[in-house]
Amino acid sequence: MDIYSACPTLESERFMLRLFRDEDLDDLLKVYSDKNALPFFNSDNCDGDNFYYATRERLAEAMDFWKTSYDNGWFARLSIVDKAVSGVIGTVEVCLRVSEDDFNHMGVLRVDVRSDYEREEVLYELFSLITPELKGMLGCKGVLTKAPIYAVERINAIRKAGFSKSEQLLIGKNGYAYDGYWTIV
Repeated sequence: MDIYSACPTLESERFMLRLFRDEDLDDLLKVYSDKNALPFFNSDNCDGDNFYYATRERLAEAMDFWKTSYDNGWFARLSIVDKAVSGVIGTVEVCLRVSEDDFNHMGVLRVDVRSDYEREEVLYELFSLITPELKGMLGCKGVLTKAPIYAVERINAIRKAGFSKSEQLLIGKNGYAYDGYWTIV
């Protein structure tokens, strides 16, 4: 199912992933104003945006852009709901990469969570929930995600979910080469 024709809702025992909503703003502000979470957000190739939004107004602007991006088929952003607390604790962003590098036609997977959720067991559950669905949702040949070398819990989680460290660099639209990517085909 194409994610842009109908965004699916995915559920595990603990989490639900669904298209973000305006009413998620206050919960998402706790994520995107969390300075301890910021180093784990992947902002490669995002025109200088580092995803730090300290005010409701700034986050609302970002969410408007997320809506436009979804409507135009650029990327989809899903809220991560922790069912135990009935609250949004992060987002998942997915898109299809069209490029001239080794990652052409791969699905890009970004997982942003509050710093108290940046734990191996949480991340493993999230990556295990979304990754198998991406080929169908995006029509991609595989999935790539970023984990900097200091993201020990994240690296353990994605390795456990079947990702392998790529030796290839991701070449950005500005020609900059980014490292730290992991893939699964």
